[in-house]
Amino acid sequence: MDKKDNNQEQILNLLAEKSTVKFKVHDNTVLIFDTLKKILNLISKEYNSSLKNADQRTGLEFKDNGKYEAQLKVAGDLLVFSMHTNVFEFNREHNMWKTSLAIENPLNTYCGIINIYNFLNDSFKHNRLEDLGYLIARIFINKDLFFLVEGKRQLGFIYNNFGQQTMDNEILTHIITTSIIYSLEFDLLVPPYDTVKIASVAQMAANIENSRVQTAKRLGFKFNSDDVGAQ
Repeated sequence: MDKKDNNQEQILNLLAEKSTVKFKVHDNTVLIFDTLKKILNLISKEYNSSLKNADQRTGLEFKDNGKYEAQLKVAGDLLVFSMHTNVFEFNREHNMWKTSLAIENPLNTYCGIINIYNFLNDSFKHNRLEDLGYLIARIFINKDLFFLVEGKRQLGFIYNNFGQQTMDNEILTHIITTSIIYSLEFDLLVPPYDTVKIASVAQMAANIENSRVQTAKRLGFKFNSDDVGAQ
C-alpha cells in the first residue's frame, strides 16, 4: 500500500470514528442546553410565583439569547449560561484519564462544554464593559450523556465521578439552583483604595454617565483560590 492509500485509509478511519463521536457529543450538548433553558424558564416562573408579595426587584427573569446562550437574572445578580460550539479533549494530566470510562475507550473523553458565569446585573444594564464576571461551573457532556462538573463549593465535589451518572433533569435543576445560591452568597466587595484613587477626566465623565468604575465581586479573581468560605 502506497502513502496515498495509507493517508486515505487514515482519513476515512478518523471520519468514521473520531468525527462521528464529536458530532454526537455536540448534538448531546445542544440537547442538554435546550433542556437547561426550559428548566431555567420553569424555575423563574415558580420562584416568581412564590415571591409575588415581595419586592419585585428580588424576582427572577429568564432570557433566551439564542441557541448557545441564556441568562437568569436573580435580584442584583445575572447568571449567564453559555454553550461552546466546539468539542474538547482533556489534557493528559487531567483526572479524567484515570476513570474506567477513559481507560475503556479514549473516545469517551471527548466532551462539549456548558459554562455558567456570575455577573452583576448592573454590568449589563449600564453597559459597563470593564466589569468582570466569574466562572461558577462548567459542565462537560460526552457522547453517551455521561458528564462531569468542575465548579465552586459542592458543585465541584458532587459531580466529579465521570462515567457514574448520565445527565437528567433532576441533576440539571440541582446544578442551576446550587449556582443561584452560590451567586447570592458571593458578595460584592469594596475595591482596594489604591485601585480607584486616581481617575482621569474621561473616566469621571464616563462614570457620571454610566457608572463605569470597574466592578466585580472579587478583584484579582482566580478560579481555584478566590472562593472565600469554600468547602
